[in-house]
Amino acid sequence: MSHDPDPRRDDRAPHDPSALSDADWRERLGDAAYRVLRHEATERPGSSPLNHEWRAGTYVCAACGHPLFRSDVKFDAHCGWPSFSEALPGAFETKTDHHIGYARTEYHCANCGGHHGHVFDDGPTPTG
Repeated sequence: MSHDPDPRRDDRAPHDPSALSDADWRERLGDAAYRVLRHEATERPGSSPLNHEWRAGTYVCAACGHPLFRSDVKFDAHCGWPSFSEALPGAFETKTDHHIGYARTEYHCANCGGHHGHVFDDGPTPTG
């Protein structure tokens, strides 16, 4: 995920993300982002520069530039990762993830399928 006050400036977005090969994604994203976005890895808590990003704008998918969140729904959940209370309509698709032994809701960019994290219901009010 990246932050861009004007996501329309991101000309990296392919017209058809499925047309990119695995090697294309690796070259486009770099190793760390490739592992997270294409292979569902998790970045270390506290390592994202977006933890300290509070400018007004729109957060977009780092893989394709698809708009994901408005900046006014970002909050500090004290978990080490950027947290948002509400996604933009149509931004994500979800699936159930059992990688750590129990069910979690994982969310992916609806445009390119990039992995962006998990949905938790233990956050602050009003959304939990």
